[in-house]
Amino acid sequence: MITDIPNLLTLSRIVIIPILVILVMIHTPLTDFIACLLFYVAGITDYLDGKLARAWAQLSNFGRMFDPIADKLLVGAVLMVMAGYDRLPYASIIPAIIILSREILVSGLREYFASYKISLPVTHLAKWKTTLQMLAIGFLLAGDTSAILLHISWFPMSLIGSILLWIAGLLTVITGWGYVHASLRHISQSSDSKSLTS
Repeated sequence: MITDIPNLLTLSRIVIIPILVILVMIHTPLTDFIACLLFYVAGITDYLDGKLARAWAQLSNFGRMFDPIADKLLVGAVLMVMAGYDRLPYASIIPAIIILSREILVSGLREYFASYKISLPVTHLAKWKTTLQMLAIGFLLAGDTSAILLHISWFPMSLIGSILLWIAGLLTVITGWGYVHASLRHISQSSDSKSLTS
């Protein structure tokens, strides 16, 4: 049911998006800090919803459908508003574009193969990519203004966030190619089996 706690946690990531967008647009030390905290809370709900759903035997089609959608909406919206407000320093717009492009590609592949009841499982490397990506975006949301607010102006929030986003971008390319390669293998096998039966 939608009112199950795992599903509510999933929905919370969608509800939080406009709040994060507004906080990024306001762009004060306090709102940047709050945006960082909210984004990390959203990341924790991403971990908890699946874990709780399995532990409590509350796996549902709603959760399976909306969990990846919520993740992609959250990351996509935050990266776009940060790009629009020039909050992606050190050419971080490049890995941001790579990450968004990969999400669209993998979503398309999953939708295509779902009609054939073929799944593209998430790899361990992809999970590392997601973790680094979430950490990076949190640092970038906080930015150097939050460092000043916290009296740690010597701590390079934006630089660390950018480095992490570049690493996540590299892992995005590697894992994205893995999904494409697996998809091409499925398509090739499907074509071979059709040619044998024709």
